[in-house]
Amino acid sequence: MKRSTILLILGLAGFTVMADNWVVSPILPAIAKDIGVPATSAGLLITSYMLPFGLFQLVFGPLADRFGKRQILNFAMFFFTFATALTAIGKGIGDLTIYRAVTGIFAASVMPVSLALIGDLVPMGERQSAIGTFMGISFLGQGLSMAIGGSIAFFLSWRGVFAAYSVLAALVTVLFFTAGRKIPSEKNPNSEFLAPYGRLLGNAPSLILYLIVLLEGMFILGSFSYLGAFIENLYKFNYLNIGFIMTAFGVTAVIGGRLSGKLAGKLGRRKVLVFGLTSATIADALFYFGGNMLWVLVTGVALLGLGFMLAHSTLLTIATEFAAKARGAAMSLVAFCFMGGGGIGTAIGGNIIKSVGFETFFSYYGIALLILIFLAGVLVKCESQVVEPAAQRLEIR
Repeated sequence: MKRSTILLILGLAGFTVMADNWVVSPILPAIAKDIGVPATSAGLLITSYMLPFGLFQLVFGPLADRFGKRQILNFAMFFFTFATALTAIGKGIGDLTIYRAVTGIFAASVMPVSLALIGDLVPMGERQSAIGTFMGISFLGQGLSMAIGGSIAFFLSWRGVFAAYSVLAALVTVLFFTAGRKIPSEKNPNSEFLAPYGRLLGNAPSLILYLIVLLEGMFILGSFSYLGAFIENLYKFNYLNIGFIMTAFGVTAVIGGRLSGKLAGKLGRRKVLVFGLTSATIADALFYFGGNMLWVLVTGVALLGLGFMLAHSTLLTIATEFAAKARGAAMSLVAFCFMGGGGIGTAIGGNIIKSVGFETFFSYYGIALLILIFLAGVLVKCESQVVEPAAQRLEIR
């Protein structure tokens, strides 16, 4: 099966999951108004998705190593479709929180297992470009989700958004069960379940990388989560306009995914990582100092998307070099740290906004990202001669 076809199928699954996940941010004010709660309280719907999304990746990764990565993706996409449809009929904050949590559970497999599968099938020299392409397609879903979700919420209702995404998920599920059956997928019945996590966390280079990913999730995803509410609060825009503004994040994420491999080849991964985090830091600074100017706001949204993709694709590529025979577990731990960090950052951010407002929230997270730039530049080992010995120590026999 052609590699481009495999990337397309995996990318469509990622597209669907990210579209469903990230659409809550621009329509958060609409959901909050409809069910009668403040936007900061409705932020629980983001956290309730992100935390199980991160936690259950620790389950799906080892399952994928043992039973086959493609097989796990087939199973998860089927139940993801059902859970997304349930969200469209939720009535209050309680049942919506449960439905989003269930959706997050089954969505948990798609990104890490797909990335592990890419790690299995694509040679190291081409891997960051392949990962960038996959992530670009996936985050195109996030980007278009802002405009599509905002449009549906504006002309119909926020419930129509999840109804539409359940249909999209059903189409992708059918694709997995038909053409996707040709995707190579090895099984390792003797693979360990929890032991790989102990080895990964017990090794200094990989432990540092996971810590950086956790902090990246807290402060980049945390910053993004309340952008829709920030724009609505500041400009009083409708959900259609909010969605189009936030599409800038997805567009630049796609560009960053396409560029990341080439930049890493020319500049080195450490510089690409630092550049990405710097771009995200500048974005938060723009929200704080000039968010009341529309062109500055849009520039900040674009820089946040670009910075996120450059930084995250670099961290993902490094992580694929650990434990090749338990790559599902290695990538699951990355996703757990990233999305778990995003859930924590969103929860903390909601409390900060309640206390001191949106602008101060962005200033706090911008300062945190500034510190993260220094930590990542000093601590993350990006060169192959450093990573390869660590990978040999972590390998599952």
